[in-house]
Amino acid sequence: MSNSKAMSLRFRDPEQQAAIAAAAQQAGVSMQEYILSAAYARATAVEDRFLAAFKDSMDRSGQAFAAEPSSSDPTPDQRAAERQAHRELQAGKQGHAA
Repeated sequence: MSNSKAMSLRFRDPEQQAAIAAAAQQAGVSMQEYILSAAYARATAVEDRFLAAFKDSMDRSGQAFAAEPSSSDPTPDQRAAERQAHRELQAGKQGHAA
């Protein structure tokens, strides 16, 4: 078995291969190094966009939790009514189980 460190590069489109070869030559690197560098740059760009979006999401979440209570927050009376309804519901379930 061969222990070659070179990548096997096959291109279906000869024009694509020529374009990549020319770009690699202009950059002064091998085709393998040029392709790997481009792939790494693309992957880190995706990672950077993801992390930026995640940070923005965290900032929005923090702002939402830090905001003053709004009209959508339940009042103490609403909470008491919900607890009472829950107790009545639980009592009804226990009656059916007996």
